[in-house]
Amino acid sequence: MASSVASKTFLAAPRTDGSLGSLLPDLRRQLPSPNVQILIRSRTPKKLQVKAAGSAFGTYFRVTTFGESHGGGVGCIIDGCPPRIPLSEADMQVDLDRRRPGQSRITTPRKETDTCKIYSGVSEGVTTGTPIHVFVPNTDQRGHDYSEMSVAYRPSHADATYDMKYGVRSVQGGGRSSARETIGRVAPGAVAKKILKQFAGTEILAYVSQAHNVVLPEDVVDHEMLTLDQVESNIVRCPDPEYAEKMIAAIDAVRVRGDSVGGVVTCIVRNCPRGLGSPVFDKLEAELAKAMMSLPATKGFEVGSGFAGTFLTGSEHNDEFYTDEFGNIRTRTNRSGGIQGGISNGEIINMRIAFKPTSTIGVKNRIQ
Repeated sequence: MASSVASKTFLAAPRTDGSLGSLLPDLRRQLPSPNVQILIRSRTPKKLQVKAAGSAFGTYFRVTTFGESHGGGVGCIIDGCPPRIPLSEADMQVDLDRRRPGQSRITTPRKETDTCKIYSGVSEGVTTGTPIHVFVPNTDQRGHDYSEMSVAYRPSHADATYDMKYGVRSVQGGGRSSARETIGRVAPGAVAKKILKQFAGTEILAYVSQAHNVVLPEDVVDHEMLTLDQVESNIVRCPDPEYAEKMIAAIDAVRVRGDSVGGVVTCIVRNCPRGLGSPVFDKLEAELAKAMMSLPATKGFEVGSGFAGTFLTGSEHNDEFYTDEFGNIRTRTNRSGGIQGGISNGEIINMRIAFKPTSTIGVKNRIQ
């Protein structure tokens, strides 16, 4: 079922009557034959060309997401996956279940199974090298919850800016701006992790390092030894039990008032191949920043020492090189976060992504 939309006339929209006047300036021309004339009418100059693009990411491994929060479903097209990679819905479902809403009291109450289905690109349990189509149906659409959106914009949501840009917006659930769009990232992310693990032994883990005003000290978590089981040991997904309880308490204290909080997610990449990334505009941290900052509610991105590195001197910040017992060039410290000159150096990539408080709340906004 398609989402309902509220629409208005596009600003300076081109004419659609099929006349030549919609394409060329006002001009009367006399053709060589004295018996034939063509009258070309004028039109108002077009001020803005609206292009509704931006749903694809990647070059060799390219992902395009589709669908809306309260439409028929969401999903993705994965293009560039190598052939003969063992793959099934179950491989993706593990991560989709981790993303699934309604898992605990500190997440959105929406109930969805998020069961995925592969429609192409896989045959007899292995990838064929052709585009992989993954679809997840929406089963808990509650469009009536958004009836007020048809007459008013929600503070700090994308309703107003989508309307300003396109002249049309999805009333039910915010459409493409909803976090439900991330299903189309999680599924291909599971595929990408499988490929990287198979070909390079690469591991990718993420955990909550800050919730509201509770900040996990950097030296508490050993990134060399961190496991997924540690991350999954509690509902806030903080690998340290003591700070996890503090974070849950901080969230609950605000949640019971109908309000929300923000936080920070730390993501690490172990055994990353050296040499990923290219100068100048395709630096690895630039590509990672684009991917992370395209997530809903993101407001900040750091790699390595990040903004804290500005408080250090060069001699304090530099990562000294050495040769390990296997003859590999390493760094004694990792303030660069595994990336130097925009290229991976083989050390653990360490990045942090800041998320603003959820805009959908159950109390009136405070007037500042």
